[in-house]
Amino acid sequence: MTGTATGPLHGKLVVDLSRALAGPHAGMMLGDLGARVIKVENPDGGDDTRGWGPPFVDTPEGRESTYFLSCNRNKESLRLDLKSEDGKETLRELLRRADVLIENFRPGTLDRLGFDPATLEELNPQLVVLAISGFGHDGPEGRRAGYDQIAQGEAGLMSLTGSGPDDLQRVGVPIGDVLAGIHGAYGVLAALLEREQTGRGKVVRTSLLSSIVGVLAFQGTRWTVGGQVPQAQGNHHPSIAPYGLFRCAGGAVQIAVGSEGLWQRFAAEFGLPAADERWKDNQSRVANRAGLIAAVEAVFAETGSEELLARLEAAGIPAGRVRSLDEVFAWEQTRSQHLLLDIEHPTLGRIEIPGSPLRFFDGDGTETTRLRHGAPPRLGEHDHSIRAWLDEDALLWTSGAGSRPGAAAAPGTGAP
Repeated sequence: MTGTATGPLHGKLVVDLSRALAGPHAGMMLGDLGARVIKVENPDGGDDTRGWGPPFVDTPEGRESTYFLSCNRNKESLRLDLKSEDGKETLRELLRRADVLIENFRPGTLDRLGFDPATLEELNPQLVVLAISGFGHDGPEGRRAGYDQIAQGEAGLMSLTGSGPDDLQRVGVPIGDVLAGIHGAYGVLAALLEREQTGRGKVVRTSLLSSIVGVLAFQGTRWTVGGQVPQAQGNHHPSIAPYGLFRCAGGAVQIAVGSEGLWQRFAAEFGLPAADERWKDNQSRVANRAGLIAAVEAVFAETGSEELLARLEAAGIPAGRVRSLDEVFAWEQTRSQHLLLDIEHPTLGRIEIPGSPLRFFDGDGTETTRLRHGAPPRLGEHDHSIRAWLDEDALLWTSGAGSRPGAAAAPGTGAP
């Protein structure tokens, strides 16, 4: 197996003060890329998600939350009481050495803890700060607490999701949180790149609101340019037909007829009148979608999904099944993309967790993706090793040899 044990951010130090999902997801992404990520947790229970369940997995040492396991691989856990002087001083020492700070407190909280922008600038002018909030750090509602389902509703996503306008649904994963983490991570990477030119850090801000509104895509311009207010309409595309989930004998298949050439091939394969005035072009097919869906499902009604998928593939029509998650993670294509990681957890033993969506290759085709990953940490698992590193590094610093931003020390204390 090709790959590497490090990653393109090897040598960078991230201090992650965040909890729940948006900030931890950003930190996990940076850890997947090779950064050393120190997760600072409240001594009284740690990250909120350590208690979110079921499901939990019981061990002789306690229970583990599968929610926490989903967003905290490749991190070290350090317990700090940020209201105590010891906690604040330890955080100062970390930030003097850090490249990135991640926080998703309610706006103003970090300032009240004594780490306002001016203080952070004084501690480390090269520090990149990622601040994630629910609705933005300013504006008339900037101080609102942010939770994913609330943000999905407020940002319009729920109005687009469901079988119809009277059956609004949230997306089945906390997509606002995850998107905020993704946007935050790429903002951090841009700021680190700019720092190579300026020598100075920057504050990067994003929110659940902005991350959802920022991906509304064509649904957004349907209103801002086209003057249409989109509504939920189930499993069929609002602007392309036929494109969606279609019932067949004993199940359903999904098809995406996204061009006129595809429509001609699809109609020919299943005996549909391609030149019918109702269906002669995409605009006509969208306008007459209900009749088209009925016609397609009528010709699919006597054929099972496996046979249909074979015929669709032979005709060159993009198509697929709807897999349950156990099927997704058993699928060889999923595993071939390193999307399932086999790791050693300190109490659970060997476990599998979903992996990073990124892969890296050299110009000659050699894969350099990070393939060795550290398990999500137990609360306070790295208290001793991190404090020992700080003490040792402080001695080296006085001699001019200690850590500086861009060169995180003590790789042995972090995840492999």
